[in-house]
Amino acid sequence: MLFFYFISLPLTMGMVILTLKYFSSPDVPNYVLFTVGYTWFCSFSIIILVPADIWTTIFGNYSGGISFFWSLTYWSTFLLTWVVVPTIQGYEDAGDFTMVERLKTSLHENLVYYLCVGSIALLGLILFIIFSKNWSGDILGFAMACSNTFGLVTGAFLLGFGLSEIPKGIWKNVDWTFRHKVLSHKVAKMAVKLDDAHQEFSSAIVVAQATLNQITNHDPLRPYTNIIDNILYQMLKEDPSFKPQGGRFGENDMDYNTDHKSMAMLRRRLRIAREEYCRYRSEYSSFVLEALELEDTVRNYERRNITGWKFVSSIKPERTGKLGPSFDMMEFIWRCVVRKQLEKLLAIILGCISAAILLAEATILPAGVDLSLFSILINSVGKQEMLVQVAAFVPLLYMCICTYFSLFKIGMLMFYSLTPRQTSSVSLLMICSMVARYAPPISYNFLNLIRIPDNRKTIFEKRMGNIDDAVPFFGKGFNKIYPLIMVIYTLLHVTNFFDRVIDYFGNWRIFKFQNQDDDADGFDSSGLIILQKERAWLERGHRVGEHIIPLARNFSSMNVDIEPGSNNTQMASAVIGTMSQFKPLNEEVQHVTSRETITKKHSSTREHQNKQASNTKSTLEESTSFKSVMRPKSEKLSSKWELMKFGLVNFKSILEVNNYLPLRQTEENTLSSITSSSESLDDIFQRLKRPTLDLRDYGADNDRMF
Repeated sequence: MLFFYFISLPLTMGMVILTLKYFSSPDVPNYVLFTVGYTWFCSFSIIILVPADIWTTIFGNYSGGISFFWSLTYWSTFLLTWVVVPTIQGYEDAGDFTMVERLKTSLHENLVYYLCVGSIALLGLILFIIFSKNWSGDILGFAMACSNTFGLVTGAFLLGFGLSEIPKGIWKNVDWTFRHKVLSHKVAKMAVKLDDAHQEFSSAIVVAQATLNQITNHDPLRPYTNIIDNILYQMLKEDPSFKPQGGRFGENDMDYNTDHKSMAMLRRRLRIAREEYCRYRSEYSSFVLEALELEDTVRNYERRNITGWKFVSSIKPERTGKLGPSFDMMEFIWRCVVRKQLEKLLAIILGCISAAILLAEATILPAGVDLSLFSILINSVGKQEMLVQVAAFVPLLYMCICTYFSLFKIGMLMFYSLTPRQTSSVSLLMICSMVARYAPPISYNFLNLIRIPDNRKTIFEKRMGNIDDAVPFFGKGFNKIYPLIMVIYTLLHVTNFFDRVIDYFGNWRIFKFQNQDDDADGFDSSGLIILQKERAWLERGHRVGEHIIPLARNFSSMNVDIEPGSNNTQMASAVIGTMSQFKPLNEEVQHVTSRETITKKHSSTREHQNKQASNTKSTLEESTSFKSVMRPKSEKLSSKWELMKFGLVNFKSILEVNNYLPLRQTEENTLSSITSSSESLDDIFQRLKRPTLDLRDYGADNDRMF
């Protein structure tokens, strides 16, 4: 009876462990990993327990074991979600230096939250008692119903979004051209975000160092400054490739006082800045590698007759040995032939399952009609225990995937991040809390799609309480009304109704949910240039993203969409050829050591850039005069040329305004206007790279300064 459940438990445990290892950052403590893993395990245990509950209910084989497992998993998930995880999350997010202070900060923040939630719950209970005078029932069941009503309503919309987006997204991404357009936009956007995160990280280090310099060796806060110093040293030691650029003071950066609270805020800012930088760097590298592999796939498919159906990669070393050609052929067949067809088949299958779920949700209201394909399949299998539980588990798992897909996609825009090997403790705890909150409502929603003979209820439905009692304003039909609302919402989303309404009211664009279709109108020229540069750097032995910081700033003001198959493609090639002459800053100065050599070389570089800009300007002026005589055939093409002219002519000014100068050349002007200290940014980082044993000497220097 519990054979399927006991088989699924170790598989679930293995999946949780692998998922944690794949997404968690190396800095995540073990107690956070244990808490997140146990919360995920309890949440998924609820999902794999539903098929066993359905089997025992259909054949009347009620077991005390299922009731025990329901109570254990549900209440463990409940306590973890509302008590344990928020406390640990606040503890990890706090920047205090002692365990007691961090715990106080966490309890204070959560206490304010729970007071607000408790006040709302108390008001709702009073209103319920007033409007439901004849109600009599179990108060514990009513509390469980109330706690899951929010998950049912919001989960229905999340489910509807995932039911339409997952099959549609897989089908569209099969097209190589569509995916290449999307990746070109993602690479360009992520390069800008990485540049912003890099500058914020550098600025946080500069602010931290300037604040620490104000504290003498005998100050009571000196132990806290030593902790921050050690943190900075470990950051640079773990990431030697980090090269500080653009670090400067902001308007509010001098508001840090020399007290415990300011030191805690400073420590928290450093941690957040480093986490964002590492996350954006990881996401940028993944997008670039995916785009380069896609370009290799298209190139190999076009040249399949020349290469003999062997995959030739431009970013990976060539395979050697006797089995090398065989593996190359297998990779070609997988990447260029089989994978594309399997993705199409998967999109069709998932689309059919989505349609079946919508049909089942839409036919819950009629009492005598059972059009749920899952209910018909489960009841027709008969007494085959394993088939019944598999038939119930597959659609339930797909409903969970759709709901969590929407939840992660929305949450990653506002609350947390889910990045391979770079997900912080705070993000992991928030994600596990969301997963735990939606596991019971999803299971309850799926049980409503199954028509069990004689209207028998499962153990989980009896334990969860009557949802209709929790929402008395809709009467006794709320349990059948909210699925219809979800079906209507999903159909409107499939037909792009909301996008059309938002586009019609131009001021409502801020409410538009960003999707990959918005990035498929044309290729992003900045993204294409960055991909070309990254491929060249990989061929020279560099890593992905090693020289992207100065290059990303060059394209922050130049964004031109390029449609394939039009004259704009030639324009993109011209832009790529022109921009390729501007090498990134790190590539120019990586072998230069002295200040005089840097200044001399940068002066010659700027003279060369001035000549390029003047030549480009004269050429564009001649083309403009010629264009005034010969009128173009298309006004759109004319506007594109004007935009390109404006970008190229002002490229030199963009470089100067946005501080694309060598760091050592601009350190005097920058730091002299920022702080009275004579210590430059390079000196700061050189000092931080020294062992922590030099802290005494540095403290003595501070005493002499002050």
